[in-house]
Amino acid sequence: MRSLDPSAAYALLQENSDAVLVDCRTEIEHMYVGHPVGAEHVAWQEGPDWDIDPKFAEKVKRLVRNELSRPVLLICRSGQRSADAGVALEAAGFTDVTNIVEGFEGALDENYHRGNLGGWRFRGLPWQQS
Repeated sequence: MRSLDPSAAYALLQENSDAVLVDCRTEIEHMYVGHPVGAEHVAWQEGPDWDIDPKFAEKVKRLVRNELSRPVLLICRSGQRSADAGVALEAAGFTDVTNIVEGFEGALDENYHRGNLGGWRFRGLPWQQS
């Protein structure tokens, strides 16, 4: 699995129209915190039990129409869930998986706030809220 920062991931998405950006955060995060413009939402896990969706890879396969060589870029809040989701996609046969390090909101700062040390929004990349 490749790792790219948000700016490099955005550049890749602009250069490759076959690439798919998958936001693997929860539905609530995707809707209310915001998400990259054009991101497809496929949750890696959801509350209240926070179990990993056993059909995650299957849902992404449908999204890419079973073209497992199609580039899939994964984003979450900070880059950890998307890394775990990427491992699952590779185990399911995907061959071009990228984790967006920093995620959408970035790491926690010294005051335990996100959005100040990196992330898609922090980098000024296109995003929206539902």
